[in-house]
Amino acid sequence: MNAIPTLPNYINGQWLTSSATEYLDVINPATSEILAKVPLSSASEVNQAAVAAATAFVSWRRTPATERVQYLFKLKNLLEEHFEDLARIITQECGKTLAESQGEMRRAIENVEVACGIPMMMQGTNLEDIARGIDEMMIRQPLGVAAVICPFNFPGMIPFWFLPYAIATGNTYIVKPSEKVPLTMQKIFQLIEKTGIPQGVVNLVNGAKEAVDAILEHPKIRAISFVGSTPVAKYIYSRGAANGKRMQCQGGAKNPIIVLPDADIEMTTRIAADSAFGCAGQRCLAASIAVTVGEARQTFSEAIAETAKKRVVGNGLEQGVEMGPVITTQSKTRIEGLIQQGLEEGANLLIDGRNPQITGYERGNFIRPTILQNVNPTGEIARTEIFGPVLSLIHLDSIDQAIALVNSGQYGNMACLFTSRGAAARKFRYEAEAGNIGINIGVAAPMAFFPFSGWKDSFFGDLHGQGNHAVEFFTQTKVIVERWPNDWSRQF
Repeated sequence: MNAIPTLPNYINGQWLTSSATEYLDVINPATSEILAKVPLSSASEVNQAAVAAATAFVSWRRTPATERVQYLFKLKNLLEEHFEDLARIITQECGKTLAESQGEMRRAIENVEVACGIPMMMQGTNLEDIARGIDEMMIRQPLGVAAVICPFNFPGMIPFWFLPYAIATGNTYIVKPSEKVPLTMQKIFQLIEKTGIPQGVVNLVNGAKEAVDAILEHPKIRAISFVGSTPVAKYIYSRGAANGKRMQCQGGAKNPIIVLPDADIEMTTRIAADSAFGCAGQRCLAASIAVTVGEARQTFSEAIAETAKKRVVGNGLEQGVEMGPVITTQSKTRIEGLIQQGLEEGANLLIDGRNPQITGYERGNFIRPTILQNVNPTGEIARTEIFGPVLSLIHLDSIDQAIALVNSGQYGNMACLFTSRGAAARKFRYEAEAGNIGINIGVAAPMAFFPFSGWKDSFFGDLHGQGNHAVEFFTQTKVIVERWPNDWSRQF
């Protein structure tokens, strides 16, 4: 019988056993197997990492950008070499299918690739003769120590929305993984160590609320990135900002997709099902409401129900499985409770996925795809982020009513439209109040060279993760105005 490993922290280039007095079990959500024990590190260990990062920053910021990105080139190759191992770890600790985990790691690697362009992306601007004999320029300089507080649903991808850009621009970094899924970052930091990057440039501290609060309060940490639920995002944003830190906090979502009568129903159904039920609905870009307009009501409802019934649920490591479990037993209970709440608000179940029996995985946290029909647009279920494989159906009479429903919500992460008419598509993308818009796309996830946008209660801050937004977030601008007296006789 294999011993259950206890996970270390990685601080100042060394793997260190935590001084924590409390540990949590890392559990495979498909099998309930204990994979490891993760320490709930103390504030003193966050301080240790912050001091190491601040010390490393002195020389790291002076390292030319062309040299800094060489470590990212090495990391990219190592991530490719260990691609399958990383995908399996994600599936084991997070529950998603192996194909979904592979897709996640591909997105992570794309961010490393984009950050390798920092020598061009970080360039400033200049203008000669803003007045006679006076020149002006703007340059970008790193902030210092930055940190990320990560969610459970994308343990491989989301840290890479931030980390490559932070270190490429000359900052040093601290990663606090979700205590639910710390194994992926353990493996990635083993690969980071192999790049030979200087000690203290990147650090890993496991933990929960005490570690998070220590990050928010530490005077040496200048910038913090977060992805998670809106209530926690508000807490982290307000507390970090109160301590004078630059903040970017991605919150929750309630993503609507609009299906017009002229949509290609076969394509729409396939894409909508993948959006609503992919990753067991545990992603911030999962479709959670489908709004049918006019004649689309019957055709789409029938098609999506049939597709949901056929979706194969099980252990994500097994071939042919299309959807895995939700992350914890507590999540399963919460999601099933919200389904019941929807029924009490007047909805009816088109497909009921509660309490399934998955042969061989009876202890897993499984919910099959669920569809609530005739959901009250003003009810609690139409507003609450379920974060599970539950799709709510709402019917409206016009695209104007559908856009009004989109814009009435507190969230603004994503909104999608399915249509064959360009005029409708333009109207929707122009008027819909969301940061990521999909036209005949079910998961409008930006590529690494675009920012991962979010509006309203889906984002707190000014600059998002990825691309040029990340470069701006991790740098501060300095403007220089200079005059050199034109007295040649003194110089020669």
